[in-house]
Amino acid sequence: MILLVAAAGGGSAWYWWQSQQGQLPEGLVSGNGRIESDQVDIAAKSAGRVREVLVQEGDLVSAGQVLAHIDTTELQAERAKYAADLAAEEASMLEAKATVAQRQAELTLKESNLRRALTVIRTGAVSEQERDEAQSERDSAKAILDAAEKSVTASDRSIDAAQALIDQIDAQIADTALSTPVKGRVLYRLANPGEVVSAGGKILTIVNLAEIYMEIYLPLEQAMRLPIGSQARIQFDGADFAIPAKVSFVSPEAQFTPKQVETRSERDKLVFRVKLRIPPSLLDRHIEMIKTGARGVGYVRLDPNPPEWPDFLQKRLEDDPLDAED
Repeated sequence: MILLVAAAGGGSAWYWWQSQQGQLPEGLVSGNGRIESDQVDIAAKSAGRVREVLVQEGDLVSAGQVLAHIDTTELQAERAKYAADLAAEEASMLEAKATVAQRQAELTLKESNLRRALTVIRTGAVSEQERDEAQSERDSAKAILDAAEKSVTASDRSIDAAQALIDQIDAQIADTALSTPVKGRVLYRLANPGEVVSAGGKILTIVNLAEIYMEIYLPLEQAMRLPIGSQARIQFDGADFAIPAKVSFVSPEAQFTPKQVETRSERDKLVFRVKLRIPPSLLDRHIEMIKTGARGVGYVRLDPNPPEWPDFLQKRLEDDPLDAED
């Protein structure tokens, strides 16, 4: 994307600039390039029907803004089923707890009967058989209570499982609201309401306005001297102002100059890709004018103590501060 502004007298400035190309001060180099940006695809996580798309191509969008919705009819029905299952499991839990209380009371009675039998067996009022029966009834009541308590634990696990299914559906429903993670502009609208998309199907493509840069290509003898963070300037074809930038990337590997470079002699050269990033403060200031694909020339400083920028690279876009180098 690029800052395109119709500048008065831009044509004459362009021809003047061409006459200056062989007169760059020592330590300044240049390369042809065009404005690029990162793109973000807004896609459906799961297959579904597009319910609505809230933006059009060219719209400016903010980070976190919801741009489209996928239909949730089936998911809502599935959630209702899981909610009913959860209610049934909770009812089973209440029943299981009531059973535990009942079995606890029965065990308490059987233990009391056993204690009485053990107390009076010495007097002969209770036979050993009656004592054994009381012991057996107490043990049986305890086993039944243990089983009832395990049923409560199982019901608790079933409730957790039912709730997990509801949470999973809620997450899927939340994913049907498609939002953008970046501030940008809608580049492509790839689906319309009523269309069915597969999992991962693209709905929109957003140009990330926080990552605007120009890529130029320099030969080894220049690229090896170029530090990351070095100051740069970008001048668009036909413009009489320069945009400040910084070197944010220098490729560690050489490549042939890409085919979009116009002359065959340049394309045959091995070069290193250099990325010139435009400061976010300038992008925010001129957000409405940012376009991608604009062509121009990027200039960079190679030396630790660089020369001053030539006059034709010191003129800024109107209202831009001179220190906008962040």
